[in-house]
Amino acid sequence: MMEAHGKMLSLTAVAAMLLFLISGISPEVRQTDLKYVGANTCAGSCHRSEAQGNQYGIWEESKHARAFQTLQTPKADSIAKAGGYITPAAETPNCIKCHTLGRDFSETEFLGSFDLYQGVQCESCHGPGSEYRKLEVMNNPELSSAKGLIVHMEKEKFCINCHNPESPTYFEFDYDPMWEMIAHPKPK
Repeated sequence: MMEAHGKMLSLTAVAAMLLFLISGISPEVRQTDLKYVGANTCAGSCHRSEAQGNQYGIWEESKHARAFQTLQTPKADSIAKAGGYITPAAETPNCIKCHTLGRDFSETEFLGSFDLYQGVQCESCHGPGSEYRKLEVMNNPELSSAKGLIVHMEKEKFCINCHNPESPTYFEFDYDPMWEMIAHPKPK
């Protein structure tokens, strides 16, 4: 058990060192009192319900939810090896940066509920979830942004940080239809 926990923390540390490039949040904006809570916490009783738009269910059915798992396959390891890496794909920073949270973080920024293995999840795009419990923050994009909670405002620009020709598994990325596959609006 401790070995698995240690491996998760070491993967977290690897990701922490190398993921700042795609976050879009400057170090001045980051607030260390904000915590990553994980997709399961976001689901809770809010983002899983049909009345709220079932954002969790939409994410759960997406490839984003399994993005980190894809790094734990022999195929991913062979792609990493072909790219000149000596570590397994799930431990290779250049692979991890697009298959999990996608932020420069330290272990102190995580609550115990966060699960690195859930891949590209809510907080990858929306920032640390600890503050989103407050409805005035959740319902006010300007306030959320001022608090450093929304990582990006230009969706397509943010998405191409990972969906680009630098990826060894890149395919033509057409933003509009791809966004429709993961769109998760809250009903009005």
